[in-house]
Amino acid sequence: MKILVCISKSPDTTAKIAFTDNNTKFATDGVQWIINPYDEWYALVKAIEIKEKDPATVIHLVTVGLADAEPVIRKALALGGDEAIRINAESQDSFYIASQIAEVARQGNYDLVFTGKETIDYNSASIGGMVAELLGLPYVSLALSFEINGTKAIIGREIEGGEETDEVEIPAVVSCQKGMAEARIPNMRGIMAARTKPLKVQEPVAADSLTSIVSFELPPAKAGVKMIPADNPGELVRILHEEVKII
Repeated sequence: MKILVCISKSPDTTAKIAFTDNNTKFATDGVQWIINPYDEWYALVKAIEIKEKDPATVIHLVTVGLADAEPVIRKALALGGDEAIRINAESQDSFYIASQIAEVARQGNYDLVFTGKETIDYNSASIGGMVAELLGLPYVSLALSFEINGTKAIIGREIEGGEETDEVEIPAVVSCQKGMAEARIPNMRGIMAARTKPLKVQEPVAADSLTSIVSFELPPAKAGVKMIPADNPGELVRILHEEVKII
């Protein structure tokens, strides 16, 4: 079994968000970068669990990013990836990123391509489906569970109001979400080993960027909290009737 896990760097959830150049670029100064949690906790850890059951499994990681993405991919190697590939490009366009990943997957002849269901910065949830289409492979999104049965995968996934179980022929592309695996942290042995694991840098293939960011906008500041004395329920009723807007 040969698995390709897509890894993206994302701002830490505690990072202060700001924009520059007339609100057209994300301000990266002082931002701490982490592995996108859906990629790390669910896609990568599920691949590791598969390898623990079948030690012959090989796990490759791929990311699209510049040199500043390497600490993030090294952490993913420390968790359990065997080698990593960094596509030396930077883009926020999903089609461009998917095109780069699909080319790596095509050249590597992988049995499975795992992605997180989305990134926590742009939340587009589109990479997995695009990669599958570019490769001509079946795609299952929002996976909660995954088991291999011969040449097929049995996948539980979330749907509106419930869950369904899908059966798909391998090779396939799967996007993973909470429930797929239990989050792990790198141990010292993994951290030390990651320093010498292969990290290949490849130049991007020609691909179109179909979207561009026109501007960013921060949400409006939250209003202050209004405290109502416990012995004055009438005031609470008045506020709920007269001041609260029901959307």
